[in-house]
Formats: sequence, C-alpha cells, structure tokens
Amino acid sequence: MAESHDLGRKGEEAAVAHLKKAGYRILRQNWRSGRIEIDIIAENRDFIVFAEVKTRSEDFMEDPKSAVTREKQRSIIFAADNYIKWNNVDKESRFDVITVIMKDNVPEIDHIEGAFYPTLR
Repeated sequence: MAESHDLGRKGEEAAVAHLKKAGYRILRQNWRSGRIEIDIIAENRDFIVFAEVKTRSEDFMEDPKSAVTREKQRSIIFAADNYIKWNNVDKESRFDVITVIMKDNVPEIDHIEGAFYPTLR
C-alpha cells in the first residue's frame, strides 16, 4: 500500500508541475467535500479546472484513464459543485484527467482537457 501511495503522490506532484508550466494557477490540492476528494483544483484565464490524476507504473496493464469510472466522475462533479458554491466561483468549469505513467521514475504525462462533462446523471 505504501508503494502505491508514494506512486500516487509522485504522480500528483508531476501533474501539478505540468499544470504550472502550462500557466495554470493551483488553487487547491486534495480538496475534500465529505468523503469525496478532488486531486487538483486549478485555474487559467478561462476556466476553473477540476483534475483527477491517475498514476501507474509502466508495467501496470490497465490504462489509467479507464480508472475514472462514471461513478467517479459523478462524485467529482458533485464535489466540484460544492466547491463552486462555497467559493462563489464565477468561471466556467472544466473536468480534466491527467494520467501519469512512471517509467524509471520519470513521469510521462497525458493531460486530457474536458475529459468528461457535468451532465452525467
């Protein structure tokens, strides 16, 4: 479990560095609404972005994007709605998935903008 936690932490750090380099401002990390956690909340000029980070080692067979199930998407959308209300956010929101594959401790990042939409029911 500790190895998995360390891998996830490294992946989130790599995702934050990627977003900062791309000009995003990081607002929150590991923000919680009850039991639901949003990995990264960031913003750029146009959007507030709620990002789910999925990290895998290179020998892991599952595509990390497939781990963001419809149920997980619903949870993130619910938590994001709370964040928007509690913080009086007046920006369009976007839901991104950032996958990180660690190869020899070097992150390979795929940032999927608009990976899902808040219309899920």
